[in-house]
Amino acid sequence: MAEKKNDVMDKIVSLSKRRGFIYPGSEIYGGLANTYDYGPMGTELLRNIKDLWWKYFVQWRSDIVGLDSGIVSHHKVWEASGHVAGFADAMIDCKNCKARMRADHLLENYLETLDSQTRDTLLEEHASNNEFVDALKSGKVEGLSTASLGKIRELLSNLPKKPLRCPNCGKNDWTAIRKFNQLFPVQLGIVEGEGGMAYLRGETAQGIFINFRNVIDSSRVKLPFGIAQIGKAFRNEITPGNSVFRTIEFEAGEIEYFFDPKETDWEEQFEKWQNAMWEFVTKYLGVSAENLRWRAHTDAERSFYSKKTEDLEYNFPFGFKELWGLAYRTDYDLSQHMNFAKKDLAVTDPQTGNKVVPHVIEPAVGLTRLLLMTLVDAYTEEENRTVLKLHPKIAPYKVAIFPLLANKEHLVEKARGIYDELKKEFMVTFDARGNIGKRYLAQDEIGTPWCVTVDFDSLEDEQVTVRDRDTTKQERVAIAELASYIHDKLK
Repeated sequence: MAEKKNDVMDKIVSLSKRRGFIYPGSEIYGGLANTYDYGPMGTELLRNIKDLWWKYFVQWRSDIVGLDSGIVSHHKVWEASGHVAGFADAMIDCKNCKARMRADHLLENYLETLDSQTRDTLLEEHASNNEFVDALKSGKVEGLSTASLGKIRELLSNLPKKPLRCPNCGKNDWTAIRKFNQLFPVQLGIVEGEGGMAYLRGETAQGIFINFRNVIDSSRVKLPFGIAQIGKAFRNEITPGNSVFRTIEFEAGEIEYFFDPKETDWEEQFEKWQNAMWEFVTKYLGVSAENLRWRAHTDAERSFYSKKTEDLEYNFPFGFKELWGLAYRTDYDLSQHMNFAKKDLAVTDPQTGNKVVPHVIEPAVGLTRLLLMTLVDAYTEEENRTVLKLHPKIAPYKVAIFPLLANKEHLVEKARGIYDELKKEFMVTFDARGNIGKRYLAQDEIGTPWCVTVDFDSLEDEQVTVRDRDTTKQERVAIAELASYIHDKLK
C-alpha cells in the first residue's frame, strides 16, 4: 500500500512540473533543497486559493480586517515571541551519507512501519518507559525533548531484527540529536552586531501582534474582532520532501481573533472557527470530507502558551498530515510584546472603563499546502485519461477555446473572437495545436472545467460545443449566451 501511495505522489509531482504548476527551485543550477517555484498554472491556482480565502474570511465578514506587515522585522520582535530561544527542531544526521533530517519525523515514519507483533513485544519489554510506550501507542514523538528523542532513537537503533536505518542510504549510524533554530537572521546595513540584526519572519502572526495598537487606533474595530494577513514566511526547515508540503519559503494565511475572555466564551469561538475552516475546505475548495480529520495536540506536543490546539489534517499519499492549525493562544503574545516593548496594548471597554489584554484564537494555514492538497484531492486516473477535478472556482483556466481545425482561417478567426470576449470575464486559454482529442486531454490534466469548440456549424448557427471536464458530456450553447452560461456554472 505504501508503494502505491508513493507512486501516486510521484505521478502528481511529475504532472505538476509537466503542466506548469510547480517547478524545483534553481533547477538549472542543480536545484536548491526545499525551494520551489510556481509555473503559470500554479500561479493561477495559488492566486485563486488566496483570493477565495480572503473573500471568505475577510470580505464576507464584518468582524475581520486585513493587514500586510513587513517580511523583515526587529530582532526583539522574535525575542519577545519566544522564537529566538525556542523556535527549533530536533535534527539528526546520518554519519554515512550526511543526510540531515528532523528527528521526530524520522522516528514517527519508522514507528509506522512496525508490525503489531514487534510493537507488542516492545510494549511489554519497556512497560516502565512511559515516553517510549506513548510513542509506540500513538506513533507520535513531536514535542519530546532532545534527550527523550535520543533515548527512543537508541532503543530503535538497537532492535536486532529491524533497526532504525537511514531512509537515504540504509545505514544505522547516527549523530546525536540536537536543536536546530528555524529563524533566518539578516544583517541590515553595514553595522555589525545587534544594532543591525533582524530576522525574516517565521510566521506572519507577529506582524499582527505588533500592529495591534495601530489597528485599534486607526480603525473602528471593537472586541471581538480579527486581523487577517496573507504573506510569505520563512523557516530554515529540515524537510522530508513531499513536494511543497514543507518548504523554507511558503505563503501563509493567518488570522488572530481577539476577544475579552470575560465576555466571550473561548470554547464556543473555537468551535465556530473549526466549522468555518471545515466549510472552506470542503465547500469552497471542493475537497472530499472523507480525507479530512481533526486531531488534538497532546500536552507534550502543544505549545506552552496554548490552552488548546487542534490540527485539521488531510490524508495525503504520505499519510494524514497537518493542513491547518487552530490554537487558543490566550493573552501570551500581546503580554510578551507589552513587557518587551514597554507599550500598553490593553483595550479599554467603552461601557465599563475596564482594561483588558485581549486573548486570541488563531487559525493559521500554509496556503501553498492548501494548493498541494487540492492537487492531490483532484488527481484522478480514468481508463483513457488523467484529470484534475479541481473545483471550478479555483481552476487556473475556467474555459479553453478551440477552433476545430487550425488550418481553417474562418474557424480560427471565430474562435479568436470568442476568446477575446470571454477573457474579459474569466481566465481563458486558446489552443489550436494537434487534434481535438489531444487538446481535451491536455486541458483535463490542468483541470480546465469547460472546453469550447468552434466548428463549421458555428459559422452558420452561432452556437458552439461545450464539453464538461468531469462528465465529458457535450452540449450546444449559443455564442451570445456563453458568458452567462459559464457564470451560472460558477455560482
